[in-house]
Amino acid sequence: AVLTDYQTEFGQDEELYRLVKKLSDDQVFTTFSEAQQKAVSNMLRDFELAGVALNEAQKQDYSALKQDLSRLSNQFSENVLDATEGWTKHISDKGQLAGLPDSSLDLLASLAKGKELDGYLVTLDLPCYLPIMTYCENRALREEVYQAFVTRASDQGPHAGKWDNSPLIDEIMAKRQALSALLGFESHAERSLATKMAGSVDEVVSFLERLAEESFPVAEKELSELQEFARSHYGVETLEVWDVSFYSEKLRIQRYDVSQEELRPYFPASVVREGMFAIVQRLFGVEVVQRAEAETYHPDVAYYAITRDGEEIAGFYLDMYARERKRGGAWMADCRVRRIKEDGSLQLPVAFLVCNFTPPVDGRDSLLTHNEVTTLFHEFGHGLHHMLTRVDVADVSGINGVAWDVVELPSQFLENWCWEKEAIPLISKHFETGEALPASLLDKMLAAKNFQSGMQMLKQLEFALFDFILHRDFKSDETRVLELLEQVRDKVAVKKPPSYSRFSHAFSHIFAGGYSAGYYSYKWAEV
Repeated sequence: AVLTDYQTEFGQDEELYRLVKKLSDDQVFTTFSEAQQKAVSNMLRDFELAGVALNEAQKQDYSALKQDLSRLSNQFSENVLDATEGWTKHISDKGQLAGLPDSSLDLLASLAKGKELDGYLVTLDLPCYLPIMTYCENRALREEVYQAFVTRASDQGPHAGKWDNSPLIDEIMAKRQALSALLGFESHAERSLATKMAGSVDEVVSFLERLAEESFPVAEKELSELQEFARSHYGVETLEVWDVSFYSEKLRIQRYDVSQEELRPYFPASVVREGMFAIVQRLFGVEVVQRAEAETYHPDVAYYAITRDGEEIAGFYLDMYARERKRGGAWMADCRVRRIKEDGSLQLPVAFLVCNFTPPVDGRDSLLTHNEVTTLFHEFGHGLHHMLTRVDVADVSGINGVAWDVVELPSQFLENWCWEKEAIPLISKHFETGEALPASLLDKMLAAKNFQSGMQMLKQLEFALFDFILHRDFKSDETRVLELLEQVRDKVAVKKPPSYSRFSHAFSHIFAGGYSAGYYSYKWAEV
């Protein structure tokens, strides 16, 4: 609340705005560096987006809306966290978990042990949820876990109404639209694009719809092949959504003779981490050095310095593993930005790099799937964008001032090295034999790279279109969020989830993060 008040007051300071405007009109402006000029022009834009031109009553309305949105977003996030941690299932009979790889069984056993229980504890954290959906032969358990996961923080499911985000979604949307209208925008989507690369609301929607059009026939064919495979090989007449990951993995193995679990022993977390640092050293001429003496906020977290020619140029906290009360997902955030301070000294950039991989159990190294390897590279790509900047002006240093729909480019770019034959020996070493990933396995992995890419594309487009159209069209007391989601699914989903699904209620990216009317950025940057 204090930060929100400060930011609003700063953004609406007319005297400060006039000084910046005067500076931008002055002859001295032409002597500024490109970075300084960009920082000034961004500042003027941000003053206007903060309502500096509003009258006093409107400024108070703006301030109240910003406070409400900050509170509501925090509450949304808390509800998702509480709902995720609020559901567990204790299983004594190992037979109920048939099909799960040893790495997952070890994790579930350690979670049970942590609660002083025998057997296994299933949770809704991704290191538990994804293996259950992908490998567990117990169809009823897959359905139960799926239902608990897709109804988190909603009016449905095992904890219906307990941490329900339904009213928060409506409130957040209403206040975002009110804020946008106050600033003279047609919608929150239009306001969002004021700081992005895309030129108009129509440009974004047509971009997403064209991608969907191109992908839909491919995804339909993939789903049809999967249904036929499940029917002919396993006698499954009706493929349910909680069956898709399970039979997809079986089809992948049959078609390419490779599975994520087969790859896992070759990617111990420590090997991947050090290999990634070696790749970055070759690409960018920098070294990554752990500073064991640095204080961190949790025993799992390590601090590293980045050096070039022996000189320290940046640092980052690496927080790789899932744990209780930790927000799910993976992200990079800036701790400090590179800038020249008032005394003329240089402040070095520092980043947070956060993932939620399966933690090490009983002192053994955590083994990553190749998907998790690409996640680590993705977040480190963001980190490098922030840390390798040569810009000394804070407002445009690192990821600052970069249009949100381009900010995913360095992250997705660095992922490419997870697939390079020259890079694989650096990031893979069998945890028992020390052998690098064999060429035969790599060839299979590369062959399977685009397996079901049509279905995956449509899933991302469903999220992006729902986000953008909701923020373009929302009207208080008229828009039914779930109905709009269904309309999007009618257009782009080849396999629709059951009516109880409440994906939107845990969509923190757009309701509690920075991706509102911006989730399209992943595909925009990729293209």
